[in-house]
Amino acid sequence: MKLKIGSVVRATAGRDGGALFVVTGIDGSFCTIADGKSRKLAAPKRKNRRHIALTSSVINIEEITDKRLRALLRELGEAE
Repeated sequence: MKLKIGSVVRATAGRDGGALFVVTGIDGSFCTIADGKSRKLAAPKRKNRRHIALTSSVINIEEITDKRLRALLRELGEAE
């Protein structure tokens, strides 16, 4: 599966390692990720693509709120 905007990923490195995020942008070997809590959609984190693991889930991030994003990621985390 290819990395695209809306893909759900798991951070594999850094202080946020193991947490689920959604990809909000892609720029070469980096992408921006948000989880709706520590990293809001308005201020996503820039992360190296080598430090994330792609999951099989995709979220439509058009017109989504941080609260709804937190709920969706929590559901996906419990399902794994």
